[in-house]
Amino acid sequence: MGGCFSDVNGGKQAIGGTTTSATGGGFGGGGHNEAVEFFHKAHGGYNALSTQLELSLSAAKLRDLDIISKSDPMAVVYVKKLGGMLEEVGRTEVIMNSLDPAWIQKISIAYQFEIVQTLVFQVYDVDTRYHKIPVQGIKLADQDFIGEATCALSQIITKRDRSLSLNLQCRNRTGSQGTLTIYAEETVATKNAVEIVFHCTHLDNKDLLSKSDPFLRISRIAENGVPVPICKTEVVDDNLNPTWKPVCLTMQQFDNPLIIECFDFNTNGKHELIGKLRKSIRHLEQLHIEKVGANFVKLHHGREKVLKGQVHVNTFRERQMYSFIDYISSGFELNFMVAVDFTASNGNPSSPDSLHFIDPSGRLNDYQKAIMAVGEVIQFYDSDRLFPAWGFGGRMTDGTISHCFNLNGSFYGAEVEGVEGIMGTYASALHNVGLAGPTLFSKVIKQAAEIAAQSTSSSAGKYYILLILTDGILTDLQDTIDALVRASDLPLSILIVGVGGADFTQMETLDADNGSRLESTVGRVATRDIVQFVPMREVQRGQISIVQSLLEELPGQFLAYMRSRDIKPHGVEVAPSFG
Repeated sequence: MGGCFSDVNGGKQAIGGTTTSATGGGFGGGGHNEAVEFFHKAHGGYNALSTQLELSLSAAKLRDLDIISKSDPMAVVYVKKLGGMLEEVGRTEVIMNSLDPAWIQKISIAYQFEIVQTLVFQVYDVDTRYHKIPVQGIKLADQDFIGEATCALSQIITKRDRSLSLNLQCRNRTGSQGTLTIYAEETVATKNAVEIVFHCTHLDNKDLLSKSDPFLRISRIAENGVPVPICKTEVVDDNLNPTWKPVCLTMQQFDNPLIIECFDFNTNGKHELIGKLRKSIRHLEQLHIEKVGANFVKLHHGREKVLKGQVHVNTFRERQMYSFIDYISSGFELNFMVAVDFTASNGNPSSPDSLHFIDPSGRLNDYQKAIMAVGEVIQFYDSDRLFPAWGFGGRMTDGTISHCFNLNGSFYGAEVEGVEGIMGTYASALHNVGLAGPTLFSKVIKQAAEIAAQSTSSSAGKYYILLILTDGILTDLQDTIDALVRASDLPLSILIVGVGGADFTQMETLDADNGSRLESTVGRVATRDIVQFVPMREVQRGQISIVQSLLEELPGQFLAYMRSRDIKPHGVEVAPSFG
């Protein structure tokens, strides 16, 4: 459920350099997440004596596990905890058809010098059927294991160039599995960024029957003098004069030299270099101001040959990239709403087998566990702790079926006080409301959207989170999609928690983590992804952390809304920009 994709569409997806990840906190991909850190710090869970590091990974001479083509490698990084348990820190993107990958996705980790932090690096050859889903959704058990390496984080830090190369090992195979190189760099927090739109002209054609399919790869020169890739653009098919989507770079990269390489994309992974140049961001700004291009160069018989092809800077815009915590600290709030499934598929509440069974001994059912777990996290960001609480799919006392009723039974308002209020009204409603059906989400989503829409007329700084707890399969899928598409323009995120053992394939569709936005019946596409789905059974098995899973996508959704409307934290002056 992260935001970092494998190399979607055969490696044509842009990686890094997006406005939502510039300083937003690394949501998705298992990286640094400000929302998670902020929550843990407030609850005494983080050691203040730590330094945030960014790990860049590359590999060489990997064992080829494919027969027709080369392996499609992805690296996964773990920290070994007490008792030998491995805790995943992050994943790189998948690089297609490469035995010498240089991954762009960085791995963020907090370095604590007073303890030994053992890192485990595993490299997999990813099956082609997983190439179009986010890397966090890739099931490692279904992939071919290439090899593993282990070291202490301090071993990397104490190297003069902060770089360490390790031999990959595999218990089931002898011989070399390849080498993995890790480069560590301290993360420098900065809110200053620049958004650049690149355009190229007169590129050399590398294809015989068509035109080149160009993309740019941008690298910076690290302290050890080695280029470290920081982003690549999407591929523009069949075009010698391409314009790419905006790339966003932080100010800490402003005066450092950048290497901009233009490649012709090939599906076999052997991308052909069209040309390259070396410029700082300041030089790129001059190109924009003077409205001139810079010529690519390429080695030819040992000498640099100046090419006809040029890179131009169509847009150069300085931006203040405020983080999730900048908004929260300035007074922005997350307002919590909840909707509970009262359909008959949950089972008779008086039966111990029911998902709604209230155990007299005090043992919580799955709904109660979900409410408690989610509520503890979200109420932390809501100052008044007054939460609208609804039910859906229930039979009222007059025999009618309602798909959005106040859980407290009031005709005047749905708000209850705190998580305790939700728990109490939920238990009471089970005595007063019958279980019926079918399972419809659209009405509660519309109700939440109405509340969120009312806040847009004021500068109150509110963002809303609707938690939907459900056990079953939707019967109004398209109506729900239509409601979600309309709500994507509002300050609203929707978290769906699946309770029980049902097939939740539909929920994954709503989550839209396959990279395609939801589309309504009239052809309107959602302006952003606002849904996150979490199966409670995976939380209970310990496969995922409830705090991590709940807050994984939230900062990105929050920032996408604020930045799309140029909403700044309270008390912040408008930063200058140059078009």
